[in-house]
Amino acid sequence: MSDNVIRLSIDAKASINIGDFSRGGNSRVPNITGYDHDFKELYSLIPFGILAPRFDDLSLYFAKDKITSDFIVDVLIDWWKANRSKFPNVDTLVLNLDNGPDCNSRRTQFMYRLVEMASAYKINIQLAYYPPYHSKYNLIERVWGVLENHWNGSLLSTHTFLTF
Repeated sequence: MSDNVIRLSIDAKASINIGDFSRGGNSRVPNITGYDHDFKELYSLIPFGILAPRFDDLSLYFAKDKITSDFIVDVLIDWWKANRSKFPNVDTLVLNLDNGPDCNSRRTQFMYRLVEMASAYKINIQLAYYPPYHSKYNLIERVWGVLENHWNGSLLSTHTFLTF
């Protein structure tokens, strides 16, 4: 890929219940135990990731409600504002996506917001969709397993677990 193009792998993970759950019966915190049954969670968070594989750059965002087209584009705008100084020659973003309900090319709100973003920041945006049932090839999918291993044995009872 040329120096003026960044490929971004983006996707969301299933929601995570926040509460004193045992997460497999283990806890890394001494003398603190979690519930051994799934009682009512305090709240749920949905992880959303943007991975730039060529640069080993991962950004995680969390939604409290649900992932929408507006959320995805707002996160992309936030990511671009925070990172565009690292990539002064970039004029094209290639987005690797599954064909989910919030980011497929028939979703008019998603396409409308992407066009707005492209116009506002003077960048080209290309969408690269994986075929149905092939999202496992989207590199961001591999992050979710690593994240689960990192959290294994942790009581996810507050948002403070987000620090790495």
